[in-house]
Amino acid sequence: MLIELRVPRVIAAIVIGASLAVSGGVLQVLLGNPLAEPGVLGISGGASLALVVVMFLFPALATPYGLMSAAMAGALVFTAILVMLARRRAMSTARLLLIGVALGILSGAIVTWAFYFSSDLNLRQLMYWLMGSLSGVHWAQLTLTIIVVPALAWLCFQGKKLDLMMLGEMQAKQLGLDTDSLRWRLILLVSLLVGASVAMAGVIGFVGLVVPHFLRLWLGTENKFLLPLSAVSGAALMLVADTIGRMAIAEAELPVGAVTTSIGAPLFIWMLMRRV
Repeated sequence: MLIELRVPRVIAAIVIGASLAVSGGVLQVLLGNPLAEPGVLGISGGASLALVVVMFLFPALATPYGLMSAAMAGALVFTAILVMLARRRAMSTARLLLIGVALGILSGAIVTWAFYFSSDLNLRQLMYWLMGSLSGVHWAQLTLTIIVVPALAWLCFQGKKLDLMMLGEMQAKQLGLDTDSLRWRLILLVSLLVGASVAMAGVIGFVGLVVPHFLRLWLGTENKFLLPLSAVSGAALMLVADTIGRMAIAEAELPVGAVTTSIGAPLFIWMLMRRV
């Protein structure tokens, strides 16, 4: 039981926590907004929406690898939309954040309607999973780590380039950085990490917001240190949240997504009140 249930769950918590935290840190640089993160910006919602679309319209493709591909594609589309909007000079970061929130709400509404009209028990059970749960993780799903771990490692070593991007696109280009190529590689890998995280455990919010932001408050803004520390801290936070979810109620288990949201939402409000 330990090897079949506990070990895959621990590995998934570490990988997902690190992936979401690093993705949040990268998005905050790409969008120039310290409040950016996959859940708040609707990227996780895009991944979950793609999963539901495949299950409803293309059930023959609803294999583990098919769902994984769908989640990554949904995350990529939503991320690309946000980054392209961010490049428009007329688009303020506050408006961009609101657009991301609206996209997340829209995807959530579509998913909710799909489940409401579904009579399939498996789809109704999937609703619980989309709240963010590690309870169903098994070894087969962890094959995603073959892709996720190298992508995560590559992102952690892009800190110096992200520091240059923080100076501004023109200055970064003058220093020899190919910002266009780097931007789309970052988009692709962030989408891969978020899509894989959703495919393994559903939508888990606020990890990508809270971890990088507070590390910036304590340790500064140098991404060459921030991203690796975000990976470690995100993994630790996910393990703690999963432990709380399993132990908070004696005869039941709270979804880990509900735990991270309960922790992150008050902190998010505090950040907005401080106009970070």
